[in-house]
Amino acid sequence: MTLGVGVIGTGVMGAEHVRLLREETAGAALVAVCDADAARATAVAGDAAAFTDPLALIADDGVQAVVIASPDATHAGLTLACIAAGKPVLCEKPLAPSADEALRVVEAEVAAGRRLVTVGYMRRFDPAYAAMKQALDGGAIGAAVLLHNIHRNAAAPDWFTGAMAVTNSFVHEIDISRWLLSAEMTTVQVHAAPGGDPLLITMETDAGQIVSTEVFMNAAYGYHVHAQLVGRDGTVEMAPPTTTLTNRALHHGHQWPENWVPRFRDAYRIQMNAWVRSCTVGPPVGASAWDGYLATAIAEQVVAALATGARTALSLATPPDLYR
Repeated sequence: MTLGVGVIGTGVMGAEHVRLLREETAGAALVAVCDADAARATAVAGDAAAFTDPLALIADDGVQAVVIASPDATHAGLTLACIAAGKPVLCEKPLAPSADEALRVVEAEVAAGRRLVTVGYMRRFDPAYAAMKQALDGGAIGAAVLLHNIHRNAAAPDWFTGAMAVTNSFVHEIDISRWLLSAEMTTVQVHAAPGGDPLLITMETDAGQIVSTEVFMNAAYGYHVHAQLVGRDGTVEMAPPTTTLTNRALHHGHQWPENWVPRFRDAYRIQMNAWVRSCTVGPPVGASAWDGYLATAIAEQVVAALATGARTALSLATPPDLYR
């Protein structure tokens, strides 16, 4: 069976999803593309149908599943439309701009009675994170006591605000930390450097683990994500994200990518293939709508903790039965 997939949004991530569906995904066919810019939609669509109205794409009979890569503010509404149409959806993070909106998506999916939503927290599919989780779950380093995260960008986009370092970037660490440790976050404390960049965010889990994360939006030298798990019997951490080392002009080392797409190219490919398989034969994969809601709910509380600098207890709801 070939799954007909429509992609909404043709920016950086939308274009990458289009490429993956065309070139590197088994069992799927790109059948539709949507963008508010008709010329851009037509150019990216190629031999697929081109739309400027995302709701029309979702309603189209040839579209069996939907990828949402449009601006963040549209995610919740379009995901709700996919649920109403009974079509599986891979929605780029965040699931919604606010926890209240994300919760409405959760409630709609629960009412539908089955999981249709996957949130694009692609790090769950990254080979390095997967190997770290395998080492921890297999007992190779003993019980986890610390998780150290680094999230550095070469430069923040002009439209980024201080809060977006948390709500648009640190949300990845929220999700991957929960997934790696199989634990929930219970407290948070945020320390900000002068000017608000970088941030050092410390969380504690319900299993007594400590999670430290540096979020540095203007690190200048490149895009750099790193994680180290510290266990009672050893540690496991990421190796440099490269396959070669170069010696040249008195320097030894490797280059850093400019942004997240090259670093997580394998993760996006693995995620897309796993999602397409899940749409046709199941079971659901990746981050659920509930995971998306929690990431946004925790991020909102981290932003509030940033304003006080105090150690703050996180308030989290209990997941509905659909997500247990």
